[in-house]
Amino acid sequence: MTHPYARELGDFLRARRGRLHPRDVGLEPGGRRRVTGLRREELALLAGLSTDYYQRMEQGREVRPSDAVLDGLAAALGLDDEERRHLFTLARAARRPVPARVDHGPELVPESTRRLLRVMDTPAVVLGRHLDLLAWNGWAVALLGDPADLPPDRLNMLLLMFDEAAAPLRRCASWEQQAMDYIGMMRAAVATDPTHPRATAVVGELSIRSAEFRRLWSRHDVRGSVSGTKTFQVPEVGDIVLDWDTYPLPGNPGPVMLVFTAEPGSADADALRLLASLRATGRSDESYPTHRRDI
Repeated sequence: MTHPYARELGDFLRARRGRLHPRDVGLEPGGRRRVTGLRREELALLAGLSTDYYQRMEQGREVRPSDAVLDGLAAALGLDDEERRHLFTLARAARRPVPARVDHGPELVPESTRRLLRVMDTPAVVLGRHLDLLAWNGWAVALLGDPADLPPDRLNMLLLMFDEAAAPLRRCASWEQQAMDYIGMMRAAVATDPTHPRATAVVGELSIRSAEFRRLWSRHDVRGSVSGTKTFQVPEVGDIVLDWDTYPLPGNPGPVMLVFTAEPGSADADALRLLASLRATGRSDESYPTHRRDI
């Protein structure tokens, strides 16, 4: 059986090779090419490896590259710091035997974290390692709708992002970038445990029903902690532009807290506060869906 980390390593190398063109690395394209990126033999030459050795790495066969080999590959592929860390994480895990038993127990949110959510004066949620929604505060309910309205197995940021029923709501200018951030976080989680059943279930379902997800997932981008800006389209108060950041919580790997903030005193901050007040008193437009699912 192929080592799961070796398979993931091979997929990552193949994706990164595919994004490079000969002229990117000082090579002439030559005649007609069957691949859009570098050929295996070209990358092997740049990394100082034999073509056969590199090919076995991409195929996920029993190859345990040294750190020196990984350094050569990282340089040849032009990896940034985060991608380089990802490469080493996968390769070093592939050197070890497959663990006989891995703890796949439920993720728990400490009561102290729940208290923190309750006292925060801005929308915030806690995400598990595979982007499951584990906890949220009242501000988040006002902004995003009540996650409790969904079945527990649907409470996942990736499943919600690619929910076709929410298509009219999710087509904002930054949708693909935010989807890539979530996918990159899932990639980082998969690097810690490629066989985790929750990752397999979420990625498997989306790979079957969403061509868009398949396209973005195949890029093998990886993210650790991410941040960005999102525009929320809210009928009651108009558009609200919020910054969002993720903060790691204790654990290895542990959950992260996703926090939405507005500049104090700004029109967006005023709109967010008005929205929270309207929904807390039940005076919002009752025709609007209870769970907006544009997160």
